[in-house]
Amino acid sequence: MNKFMIDILLQGLDNETRMKLLPREQEIIKEWKDNGTLLASYIKGEIAGIYLVLMANDKSDVDKKLSTLPYYPYMKIEVITLR
Repeated sequence: MNKFMIDILLQGLDNETRMKLLPREQEIIKEWKDNGTLLASYIKGEIAGIYLVLMANDKSDVDKKLSTLPYYPYMKIEVITLR
């Protein structure tokens, strides 16, 4: 397993949709924290987005994990491999 820094910018997500999807989004994030997939998360202060540090096999595995999130269709994602 490798560590990846994920820079996520949310785009085109209206407040009503965000609130509707939020409970499931939080549930998945909690599962990832509990099982060691998510090592850290930081909500961006100035824009709608988040930084995540995830454990995954490779960048393809990162995308597979992120695609399970309800907000995924609204995400602009940059993945950086960490040492």
